[in-house]
Amino acid sequence: MASDGTRPATGIAASTLRLRDLCAEAAAGIMQRPARSLLTAFGTVLGVGSFVAVLGLTATASSQIDGRFSSLGATEVTVEDNARQQNEFEDVAFPKDADERIRKLNGVDHAGVYFTVRLPQDTTVSSAPRSDATGSASRTKVVAASPGAVEAALPTLVQGRLYDYFAERTAAPVAVIGEGVAAPLGITTLDSFAAIFIGSEAFSVVGIVGDVQRKADLLLSVVVPRAAAERVWGAKNASEPRMLISTRLGAAQQIAGEAALALRPDHPEYFRAIAPPDARQLRTSVGSDLDQLFLLLAGICLVIGAVGIANTTLVAVLERTGEIGLRRALGARGRHVAGQFLAESGALGTLGGLLGTALGTLTVVAVALAREWTPVIHPATVTAAPVVGLATGLLAGLYPAVRASRIEPVDALGH
Repeated sequence: MASDGTRPATGIAASTLRLRDLCAEAAAGIMQRPARSLLTAFGTVLGVGSFVAVLGLTATASSQIDGRFSSLGATEVTVEDNARQQNEFEDVAFPKDADERIRKLNGVDHAGVYFTVRLPQDTTVSSAPRSDATGSASRTKVVAASPGAVEAALPTLVQGRLYDYFAERTAAPVAVIGEGVAAPLGITTLDSFAAIFIGSEAFSVVGIVGDVQRKADLLLSVVVPRAAAERVWGAKNASEPRMLISTRLGAAQQIAGEAALALRPDHPEYFRAIAPPDARQLRTSVGSDLDQLFLLLAGICLVIGAVGIANTTLVAVLERTGEIGLRRALGARGRHVAGQFLAESGALGTLGGLLGTALGTLTVVAVALAREWTPVIHPATVTAAPVVGLATGLLAGLYPAVRASRIEPVDALGH
């Protein structure tokens, strides 16, 4: 053999297989049975399509977190009164001027204290001084709320107006009711100076609310000034006192950290402020959950595709044993045969990867359009997907290719 290793001692030139010939042989092998080749690639199509769809939908869903995390939720802070858990002699820890103290904080739009009034079981809400009057609503909830709390709920008035801080300071017997309460009570207009009776206590209806953007339960409640409720029923009948704070965008976390100290510098531990969740953490959590779930499914599809390619390639090796023997007898080396079958399986994997990339991209776009989202697909995902298909095909065809390369010409021709 020559020193360069390209010519054996017999003087016969070593056989070679050019890349162009290799590609042509692989294409011919695939096109011999096109239907089977497409079905073989289908598993890779599903796997790569799932891979692209997973990453695309994850990116799209993550980008929508900020949109779903609306400005309404991002600007709402709730402060809970936990004083009774620490001091049994404390009724309502919120000071009388709680609204004013919180409104002085930079970034606050509206703030106010509210609580449900605990009433005796036989107390009814009616439109006449007698509890057995025609217009009554026995299960109506009575909510005591300072004017700031009502404003923070962002109500839409149908008639009348909201009570103000003058009514709060004077403990005026006035009320704002929702449309869901007004209808059973037979109150359709405020022109006749409508009034309601909570038990034996009379309250003038100054406004009817048709909708609220926060605290939807107010639509089915009678809302009275906090001072009036404490005057009539006492502070001890306040159930779960809370403060509702409406902030400007970006100020919620800061207000939540400052509220307790602003309300009671002597006992800030009496309060617990609840701020909206961090959108970035929520987006990361959602993205992580989606990644783990769907990438597992994509991996299963890729394994199924790889098994399909390996099985089909192995069957092709067995079917073409005579062809392999003839080629070996004519001078083809084992690595040439192995290269041909690897090229065929790699081509099937790449074809599946390309079709899967298109399928996954269309899936992301379709879901985004159906949900009225903006589709987001990273360019690296689209670029890597066909490579994943190619790698799947090569790995799947490795064993059949090695087996084909070890077939001896004599045995193959005899077969």
